[in-house]
Amino acid sequence: MMSLSTIITILAVFGALQGLAAFLVYVERKVCAFMQNRIGPNRVGPAGLLQVLADGLKFVMKEEFVPRYADKLLFIVAPAIGMVAAMLSFAVVPFGPTDNPADADYLANYQFIVARNIDIGILFIFAVSSLTVYGIILGGWASNNKYSLLGGLRSSAQIISYEIPLGLSILGVVLICGSLNLERIIWRQAEGGLFAWNIWVQPLAFILFMVSAFAECNRLPFDLPETEQELVGGYHTEYNGMKLAFFFLGEYVHMVTTSFLMVILFFGGWHFPVIAGPDSWVVFKLIVFIVKMSLFIIFYMLVRWTIPRFRFDQLMALAWKVFIPMALANLVCVMIVKEFGLPIWLLLPVSLGILFAAGLVVTQPAKRSPRYQAPLGNASGEALLPQ
Repeated sequence: MMSLSTIITILAVFGALQGLAAFLVYVERKVCAFMQNRIGPNRVGPAGLLQVLADGLKFVMKEEFVPRYADKLLFIVAPAIGMVAAMLSFAVVPFGPTDNPADADYLANYQFIVARNIDIGILFIFAVSSLTVYGIILGGWASNNKYSLLGGLRSSAQIISYEIPLGLSILGVVLICGSLNLERIIWRQAEGGLFAWNIWVQPLAFILFMVSAFAECNRLPFDLPETEQELVGGYHTEYNGMKLAFFFLGEYVHMVTTSFLMVILFFGGWHFPVIAGPDSWVVFKLIVFIVKMSLFIIFYMLVRWTIPRFRFDQLMALAWKVFIPMALANLVCVMIVKEFGLPIWLLLPVSLGILFAAGLVVTQPAKRSPRYQAPLGNASGEALLPQ
């Protein structure tokens, strides 16, 4: 049975996630205003901070409408699937410092994680987060709306495609650390110091993971499933009120989860030289962890208002023709280094070399086949040949 502390942790974490997702809407509106030389929310409360409460009340008070010819059961269940999947994937993510899983008294102290010492933590996250696509597809199909259906189809192609490079990119980190346990990955980097962070030997894997995470979270420039200019809102065209809020909540929670994963897998988790080491005070570790995660969330928001949206064919070509070959090449290089016992630092120039080579290939102008030109002729159809 679960202990009382575990139940309290679950309630506190998932309650905080919902509050954080609501607050991130305010932060994103402020970042948008900064990027566009505007003020942003400033009327409700000091500095507009109570705008979060006003937005929540607006969602609650809106009429709950279900289209007449929609599949009512799936229409209502679809938003819940996305939100629940996003929440469950956070269960194995350390949101603060944890003791070394190798210690005998590991379970004796409070740990900043819901499910402790899960040896297949990364696999669990990928298995659960992949379920979010079902909520989007069902929402688009159950709405009985062509625009919604197109958004659901786009989403199924996009999310399934980018899950492949997303998974391949972290296999190199798993091979280097020798574990799928997120807590062990953090401790390996913390015990080795600053230059043991995986970003130094797997920069290519980080880039692939980060860009694929943008696509998984439906964030610009990869928000094709819900692009307003083309699909009038995409898969949630027919949604309003709290059902629409559940979709947004799932998206923001997924963004928080992937930000934590980037910090854990590539940037040492709660570790930071001088400030937070293996023996440092737990408060310092928690602050470092939260600051790193917050920087990635701000980066998510800055990119949204910086890079224009991809075309759908460009989106798919990037995944299948660029990211997947690069991820496979990176994985093969890590396997060779581990198999033959070569210095791990060889992976840094190799990763940068793969990235540079891919950039050269992608930026080459495409060879176009010469267009067919019909021979010139007169009114009777007789060809006019040069004399």
